[in-house]
Amino acid sequence: MAGVSAPSLRRLWRRPAIRAAVWQALALAAVLASVWWIAGNVATNLPRLKMELRFAFLGDRASFELGENWLGYRAGETYLRAFLGGLGNTLQVSVLGIALTAIVGTAVALLRLSGNLLVGRLAGAYVEIARNTPLLLHLLFWQSLLVAVLPPPRQAWTPLPATTLSNRGLTVPAIDWQPAFGWAVLALVAAWAVVRLLRRAWPSALAPMAVRAALILLPPLLVLGLGAEVPAVERPVLRGFNVVGGITVSPEFFALLIGLVFCHAGFAAETIRGGILGVPKGQWEAARSLGLSRWAVMRHVVLPLALRIVVPPLTSNFLSLTKSSSLAVAIGYPDLVRVSTVAISETGRAIECIAIILAVYLTLSLLTSLLMNWYNRRVALRGA
Repeated sequence: MAGVSAPSLRRLWRRPAIRAAVWQALALAAVLASVWWIAGNVATNLPRLKMELRFAFLGDRASFELGENWLGYRAGETYLRAFLGGLGNTLQVSVLGIALTAIVGTAVALLRLSGNLLVGRLAGAYVEIARNTPLLLHLLFWQSLLVAVLPPPRQAWTPLPATTLSNRGLTVPAIDWQPAFGWAVLALVAAWAVVRLLRRAWPSALAPMAVRAALILLPPLLVLGLGAEVPAVERPVLRGFNVVGGITVSPEFFALLIGLVFCHAGFAAETIRGGILGVPKGQWEAARSLGLSRWAVMRHVVLPLALRIVVPPLTSNFLSLTKSSSLAVAIGYPDLVRVSTVAISETGRAIECIAIILAVYLTLSLLTSLLMNWYNRRVALRGA
């Protein structure tokens, strides 16, 4: 480079910011080159194989049933609606799995740190089993166990009134959805946001929990009172050899959820335990010197500080759980991958269906990372 000496270039290269920018630029160039190469190969080979990328098939009518799905898809509707139904099932099990994994992982981590030798050893045995056995094996085990243990519909258990539990799943009464319910949810969210803003302006006036709860619950209750009718309740009843009516949650869903939580909570427990042990001993001693109990110290001092340590690795665990939910196809749960598999067999659009799966899981992973990074920054600011 004219006008720039070698010593000057070496001094520039010693700067971490310059080196980081150069390596990031090279990595970006490599990624773009790879994408360009793949796109060129696809554009060249598809015409040679008499194939073309066409997503218009999503508007065609699908002939397969999906089973349980909150969207209400039925055979004869479009492939797009079938994919949306499978996506809803994937989101459902992923969100519940992440929440339960965090709860179970925290509980197991605390049990491992307890002074009771037996409890600590049992928690340690669970962690070793969860971390050293394949997830697919867990899914098959829990599905087989639920189907074998639960009775047929004619001998279904009734854990609660108007509910049935059998090898066809858990069936509960269904309430007809009304537009006022949606407006009530929006009113609840808006009231919660307004109360948070008002609490910053008048913290003393909104300090009592009863006042905040009344301000949050009053708007949605008014919306329901003015716009909602008495909802019709559809109760499950036995007809023939099956239970009809209501909402049914299949054993496959429970098997998938239990398997995901059982496996990933073991990894989360070790991450959380490491974060708790990473809190300086002086923090424990300072809190105990104030007369706080061991549980109060853990709840108000140690766990908030441990969040700084555990949130980044927990993000990877949650991402892995979301992607592992694709194994639901092995036990017949109608998630996005199963819908794509059936759609490929009916339409032959393998590239398009796989591209949809890749785009969806990439989006879910990026959204999960975004939310966890936001929470990590929020925790760090509070602890500053």
